[in-house]
Amino acid sequence: MLDFTSPSAAEGADDASTPLPSDTEILDAYSHAVTSVVDAVGPAVLRVETYGRAGKPSGSGSGVAITPDGLVLTNAHVVEGARAVRLMDAEGRFMEARMLGVDADTDLALLRAGAARDLPHAALGDSKALRRGQLVVAIGNPLGFESTVTAGVISALGRSLRARNGRLIEDVIQTDAALNPGNSGGPLVSSRGEVIGINTAVIRGAQGICFAVAANTAQFVLSELIQHGRVRRGYIGVSGQTAPVPRRHALNAGIDNASGAMISALEPDGPAARAGLMSLDTIVRVDGHGVTGVDDLIRLLNHERIGRDLDIEALRRGTLRVFTVRPQERPAPKKAA
Repeated sequence: MLDFTSPSAAEGADDASTPLPSDTEILDAYSHAVTSVVDAVGPAVLRVETYGRAGKPSGSGSGVAITPDGLVLTNAHVVEGARAVRLMDAEGRFMEARMLGVDADTDLALLRAGAARDLPHAALGDSKALRRGQLVVAIGNPLGFESTVTAGVISALGRSLRARNGRLIEDVIQTDAALNPGNSGGPLVSSRGEVIGINTAVIRGAQGICFAVAANTAQFVLSELIQHGRVRRGYIGVSGQTAPVPRRHALNAGIDNASGAMISALEPDGPAARAGLMSLDTIVRVDGHGVTGVDDLIRLLNHERIGRDLDIEALRRGTLRVFTVRPQERPAPKKAA
């Protein structure tokens, strides 16, 4: 982070003879921070071009190389439905790429640049160390304008954003660095030159409200895709909806939930059905953690809970009951023929 207070000013704040930095010096320091980030990370930013049937172009976006041998992070929606992917680097050179894995739940995808060696690359930073107001730089290819740079600050941390498949992406970074179509998949970079987010969405009609998937989430997804080709998540074989919990039922059960995840359907031989859960049961706690709706249930059924017994507490006709459920790994979605 930039420190615009000189040591002498900090130590001698009462000394009227100590000059404060001028506006020009402050702006020069800001400009130097932005240009240093662009010089360091800009060469690692790639244009991602996708092609559909008969090799027809189907879309484009951005990506960032994170290893010298060609691992590239981008958004899942950038490569969705693509039959072929091609990358273009900052110097206009093209290279073919293949998809190593896609995680629609976090809107992230991992590509491998073909025959890439010593590719300029950027490091993933620790998004947990970020602070509101911190300077950030977005680099990408919005609306076909290559290698565009915008700068701003972190507006908020820990936001939730709904992915295109309806799942909730947790721990999203909000920024006012300007993003446009084509920025998707490009990096959000700190003043240290570390990728702290993957730009993913804007709110149409709003100004200065843009979002990036946090780098720590990207690091987890990257590890899962490399090891397993997919992100493993728990699955208990239910469909549900967020439903209110009547106050009298909450008082009788000794819980403070105002809502929970009501089961609307079960797979006949799924983990939940085998444990004795039924339609219209309202789940209020999983493994000791409160559940106020379907999003909480999905979030708690992570890879760490696959294959181990969980206590799931649910209301049935106003009575709290406990069921022992062992989640399975969630099946991969079926690909269209």
